[in-house]
Amino acid sequence: MDVISNIIDTIIKSIGGIYPISKDIYNILGTILSIIVIHKTFYFIIGMFFTRKFRPAKKKHKYAICIAARNEKYVIGNLLDSIKKQDYPKELLTVFVVADNCTDDTAEIVRSYGAVCYERCDLEHRTKGYALEYLFDRIEEDYGRMSFDGYFIFDADNLLKSDYISKMNDAFDSGEKIITSYRNTKNFDENWIASTYALHWIRSIRTNHRARSVLRLATNIQGTGFLFTNEIVKDGWHYTSLTEDRALTADAVAQGYMISYQDEAEFFDEQPVSLKVALRQRLRWSKGHLLAFVESGPYLFINIFCGRRFLKTNWNTDNNRKTNNKGFRNKCKILLESIRHRFASFDTLVQLTPISFINLCRWLLVSVLIYSCYVYTNGIDNLALFGGGTWLARILRGVFDIRINMEPTVGALFVGMLVSIWLRLLYRIGSYFTNIWIAIYLFIVEDARIKKMSVWKKILYSFTWPIFDIIGRYTTYVALFVNVTWKPIPHESRVTIDDLSKGK
Repeated sequence: MDVISNIIDTIIKSIGGIYPISKDIYNILGTILSIIVIHKTFYFIIGMFFTRKFRPAKKKHKYAICIAARNEKYVIGNLLDSIKKQDYPKELLTVFVVADNCTDDTAEIVRSYGAVCYERCDLEHRTKGYALEYLFDRIEEDYGRMSFDGYFIFDADNLLKSDYISKMNDAFDSGEKIITSYRNTKNFDENWIASTYALHWIRSIRTNHRARSVLRLATNIQGTGFLFTNEIVKDGWHYTSLTEDRALTADAVAQGYMISYQDEAEFFDEQPVSLKVALRQRLRWSKGHLLAFVESGPYLFINIFCGRRFLKTNWNTDNNRKTNNKGFRNKCKILLESIRHRFASFDTLVQLTPISFINLCRWLLVSVLIYSCYVYTNGIDNLALFGGGTWLARILRGVFDIRINMEPTVGALFVGMLVSIWLRLLYRIGSYFTNIWIAIYLFIVEDARIKKMSVWKKILYSFTWPIFDIIGRYTTYVALFVNVTWKPIPHESRVTIDDLSKGK
């Protein structure tokens, strides 16, 4: 027994002995992670004041509207009705719906509105990406994919403002090839779960889309409400993972595409109101996010250093055509485009990188395991119970300046471990209350577009808003270790575009 105790004692002391150097590495890695996301601070500042504006289009382009629907009888008619009410020439719009594994009368409703409906039954391949793959194959057979200038992608629960397509056409006519739009929520005030999603989409607009559009970078596509040129699908749709939007974003950026944002094009969608459904959806998002990192991360990393020398596909884009490199002006254009593309690749790679998991691993390894072994040998000397740099920690430390001191013992090991966990929890609590101000900011700056609701609901939703990021962080941890399958999100809201217009 003494031999085993001595071995354990030696191992613990050996691990604790590397704490000083491991702490330095911990801090260096933390500094690096902070530096690679520091540009997001500038995005936030730019997004507060600016977004890209587009001049009225000189040409009306021909578009196909693509919708994947699975048992959407309650909402699909309202979407199609909002499309019919667009102020865009009807002869230039063709609506395609794939009724994917439907067991209700979605297909009949679609056809009653005059849309083209294809029915698909494939229970083995059930993601939205597979449904779109099937739809684009049918479009090629019956119409030809290149017969349309561009393609809109919508979910069945969406509703479009009457000028949505006209505003998106302004951006498309300016030369943009992939464009996303303003995502609003039709059931914002239904409960706190729906409100966290609604605020998340608006935060993305303010902290990502607006700044990137101004800087001519590439923002990220978010599932629905976007438009792309026909060249993207000239060989079909091949994004069939759990999160096809992430895969398309990463691939497009790797090919050198800008993904722009049109702030004046507004649509609405329905958010989950069940915590069970929300957790299931967020787990799928997290898994798809990780898969996109694995699949496209290496290409984005190579692009940062090598530009577009290594391409996964051969899209026939203006971005990929050879440019006349003679003359100082053309050389400057080539240089600026190279810088833009490399930074866009870096920016997208940062989005895909699971930084929260990296931070968790370094904290568990250094702050919990190695530190607890260190105090086993060296004891705890004047450790503040309310340590940390958050405003909450500073306030508590000013009121209760409690210090912990312990001699080197097994008890010190366990106390050190518990204190490390407590300090992490204290940091998270401080961050939680800090993030409430983001919701308050969004309610103020987006008041004209947010659905009208009482002040008390806004206060409640501001306090519950940080839960969205907490769920995202922990579903990322879980997604690393579990197999995730696609399951449909139920949509039952009967809200129409007329209801939303009257509400405003």
